[in-house]
Amino acid sequence: MAEKKITKKERFEELKGIVNAAQVEQETKDALVEFIDTQVALLDKRAASAKARADKAKAEGDELRATIFALVTNEFQSADAITAQVGEEDVTKAKVVSRLSQLVDAGKVVKETLKDEESKRKIVHYKLAEASADEVDAE
Repeated sequence: MAEKKITKKERFEELKGIVNAAQVEQETKDALVEFIDTQVALLDKRAASAKARADKAKAEGDELRATIFALVTNEFQSADAITAQVGEEDVTKAKVVSRLSQLVDAGKVVKETLKDEESKRKIVHYKLAEASADEVDAE
């Protein structure tokens, strides 16, 4: 059976209980409890800011995913071709492939490995899924 991981916040709460039960001067006890409360507040603040950063990154990812989805057509295209169409410097092929994979998982895009005529290599190409193509045509 897997053991539950104990968090820092839980450890600080345990320490707070130990300090309150300890036979020490009230002044010392108050100082230790204040320190523990400050540490717990810092942990909460750090968690909140991490969540805000994650939400911002997710929103940026959603914008890029929508942009990439708009560039995918009914004809097969390579990730390099789609990346070139995005036209932003900070958008790399890896970012495009990641968003395309998310779209494939969502069933909006299909991928297939096709042989490139020029280089004779097999390259993954992407196009709209049949259901997604119907949605785009309806708009």
